[in-house]
Amino acid sequence: MLELTPLVWAVTIGLIVLLLAVDLVSAALRPHKVTFREAALWSVFYIAVAIAFGVWFGLAYGGDFGVQYFAGYLVEKSLSVDNLFVFVIIMATFAVPEEHQHKVLTFGIVLALIMRAAFIAVGAALLSLFSVVFLLFGLLLIFTAIQLFRHRDEDPDVEDNVVVKVARRVLPITDEYVGGKLVARIDGRRMVTPLFLVLIAIGSIDLLFALDSIPAVFGVTKEPYIVFVANAFALLGLRALFFLVQGLLDRLVYLSTGLSIILAFIGVKLILHWAHVDINPAVPEIPTMVSLGVIVAILAVVTVASLLKTRDDPTAKAHAGSLRAHKTRDPQRTTPS
Repeated sequence: MLELTPLVWAVTIGLIVLLLAVDLVSAALRPHKVTFREAALWSVFYIAVAIAFGVWFGLAYGGDFGVQYFAGYLVEKSLSVDNLFVFVIIMATFAVPEEHQHKVLTFGIVLALIMRAAFIAVGAALLSLFSVVFLLFGLLLIFTAIQLFRHRDEDPDVEDNVVVKVARRVLPITDEYVGGKLVARIDGRRMVTPLFLVLIAIGSIDLLFALDSIPAVFGVTKEPYIVFVANAFALLGLRALFFLVQGLLDRLVYLSTGLSIILAFIGVKLILHWAHVDINPAVPEIPTMVSLGVIVAILAVVTVASLLKTRDDPTAKAHAGSLRAHKTRDPQRTTPS
């Protein structure tokens, strides 16, 4: 059991809020097209911060907890790449100008962190009260893995999102982005801009991502603190990673397949843990170190196989994957109005 003082929690949350504030201020004060060099520097910075934190955490609280953190971070980082696919689809669907994409991503990360914090609190409370929740989480991940594998060559249909459809019907929306504002006054009438709609789309999809990412990370650690920091550090670097690998995403053709395998593996791990605790202690459990090795191996194989596939077949294109079937839609044909 990880013993943490309130001071450690306070300093950790303060650090994350500070990093978020830097992103928010830079996005608000200087809207601009993010260059490859800028994205690379920010990506290296956030990865270095995450690694430095993991090293400190392992030294301060023991190697086992350090391994749990890095395993959780890798799980969340790999799942966050799938987030990037959806961000690309949303940006294209609503024709978000390049100078405002920075702001959209930062607000999207803030929304994701808030939702994940709520899910972590609820999940940790349920796990501490009912061990059968491990079984339910495991079954949820296996179901998600099967659906993602079945629809691995599809993309989520943003326009079919219930929240987005309702927002279009009930909110007055401008045709233009109006300088990146969320709300603008047009001809004396207060209206929301397409940027507000984009944030609604990202927020609602972030909620769906939280439904599988939180059970997944609870599969490698039972400590709420580790779950929280693994999520936070994985998400903090998402904005910079978006601009860094935007052109590479289309080449990761087997990513959805790899993620479905990872989710299924962690689902089995959770079910074995439940059986070990509630049915028979003789039921074997999968050690965290083994989980870390499996996750790293799957990601490595998926990346290499994807790059080889697109080298031999330049027409091959990656997809985010979907939990249900959708009709193929060309996002470039959709206008922001």
